[in-house]
Amino acid sequence: MSPLPRLAAVVVTVVAAGALLVPLSAPAARADGAAVRPVCAGADVRVFPLIARIRGGPESYEAGGGFGTWNIDLTNTTRRTCTGVHPVVVLVDSGRVLKPDQPRLDFYDGSRARPVSFESTDEQELVGVLDAAGFDGFTVPPGGTVSVRVRLSLTSDAVADRVTASAAVVQRRAVDDGDWVGQSDPYVFGIVREGEGAEAGERAGELAGTGTGDAPGAAAVAGALVGVGTGAFLLARRRR
Repeated sequence: MSPLPRLAAVVVTVVAAGALLVPLSAPAARADGAAVRPVCAGADVRVFPLIARIRGGPESYEAGGGFGTWNIDLTNTTRRTCTGVHPVVVLVDSGRVLKPDQPRLDFYDGSRARPVSFESTDEQELVGVLDAAGFDGFTVPPGGTVSVRVRLSLTSDAVADRVTASAAVVQRRAVDDGDWVGQSDPYVFGIVREGEGAEAGERAGELAGTGTGDAPGAAAVAGALVGVGTGAFLLARRRR
């Protein structure tokens, strides 16, 4: 399967898989018949045009504690400007007990922090699109890198667990059309209760260093993107 699946080509997959609707705000003042953005693609269609990397996050988060800050780096390997780019953060916890309202994630649009809402897939993965009203996505210049700063905290009722975060990257080309254009490496961290930070953080750091932990769900989610009306993206986890 090409790493740039057009939305219409995966409708059957989504219907069979059981889908999750994650709303994307339609760009302001978009009129019917508006021009479609040029595709973000390089010469080799088998390779993602954007290299995504998560960096800088803490090894653990205390439930009910403060924010930890990290970055999603988006590097454009093509000679084209990639516009309308939206990272999709996927959280997979070992116990599959993390609830959509427990992670508090914000992304920065310039100096403005914008909240991200999570939804749960049929496999209890949490999916959150970096999008907001009036936000038309990130623009990554040819050969350039855009660092998207995010901050994450966990509510006080989150249980101790290990979580793998990853980011799929989609480009919205029109209200009902888009492409999967990138996928990040995994970022493993622990959720700890008060007084458990050092030990649990060390375990999470060891897992991150060895590459172990739950397989990230970003590829499964982004592999079944379908555009639907009013600027929404349908994200479904493909059954394996």
